[in-house]
Amino acid sequence: MRTLLIQGARSVVGTAARRSDAVSRWILQLQQRIGWQKTLVAVANKNARIIWAVLVRERPYDPHYAGARTASA
Repeated sequence: MRTLLIQGARSVVGTAARRSDAVSRWILQLQQRIGWQKTLVAVANKNARIIWAVLVRERPYDPHYAGARTASA
């Protein structure tokens, strides 16, 4: 599973420069800051968390969903 997540991330990072969506912009900024390899791992981690959330919540993926953050006092 880890290998597949990294392969998918490699594809996403490789095409990010040709896209203009928010995730692609985030990837390009991240790549400039921390480098290509670490960006691959970060994208794979993000995708793994999305997959986990979709499976646990049993809802379809919504790319525009912004989870509610609780303010810690």
